[in-house]
Amino acid sequence: MKPYGQTYYKAPVVIVDYQSEPPKRRKRLLGPSLITIGSIMVANVIWPIVSHQLISSPRLQKQELISPIPKEQIYADVPTVSTLKSPEAVTIAQVSGADVDYTKVSNWFPEAKQLNPEKPESYTLEIPSLGVYNATVNIGGEDLDKSLVHYAGTALPGQLGSPVIFGHSILRQFYNPSEKNKDRYKSIFSKIMTLKTGDRIFIDYDGIRYVYEVKDKVEVKPEDLFILEQKYSNRELKLITCVPEGTYLRRGVVIAQLVDLH
Repeated sequence: MKPYGQTYYKAPVVIVDYQSEPPKRRKRLLGPSLITIGSIMVANVIWPIVSHQLISSPRLQKQELISPIPKEQIYADVPTVSTLKSPEAVTIAQVSGADVDYTKVSNWFPEAKQLNPEKPESYTLEIPSLGVYNATVNIGGEDLDKSLVHYAGTALPGQLGSPVIFGHSILRQFYNPSEKNKDRYKSIFSKIMTLKTGDRIFIDYDGIRYVYEVKDKVEVKPEDLFILEQKYSNRELKLITCVPEGTYLRRGVVIAQLVDLH
């Protein structure tokens, strides 16, 4: 019952189409969203390389001393496990990585020639801090897609000198050293340059476990053969990979000292 003299008016009904508006809004947001996602993915790939070049690399590269004696003569006078080829044999492609098969150890230091062992052997390597366990190291091997490779002619584990072990590296977001991963050797050394002083590396060879502790890291050029030399006053270990990760510009070297065996 309405009061005398008052009139009620019926409010108009407004119908909103909620089904047509969101698709238009989604279309407007699709472009910027794809650009943002793409930028994040590109940055995720490029940042490890850029950060290595700007932060890690300057600290790891040793300053080269100027010598009055030509480098070729120095190499000729110092006994090493490698023999030098003529300078003409080193091409720009080999140094830069263009059209060179870096699954083959012989292409890593193009001036060096690996000595072949009389009897091919293998042993295992572990780096617990990086999740690397039971990794096969072939002595005098060539194919880095199938195993780590012990550079033939360098000292065996435990001996005076330095076993030199090569391994692949790729961008660390694809790092997967699990034994269940059939492609584990393609990424197995991706993180060795993150090892810290005192980190341990274990080698099981001929029934003996050798324990090494990281003491230094360095970067060298592909033509810097001195890193393969053997100093028979010490028992060391050298792990070598390409740096920055995912490239072939330089060689990253981890140097460890033998501290125990059992």
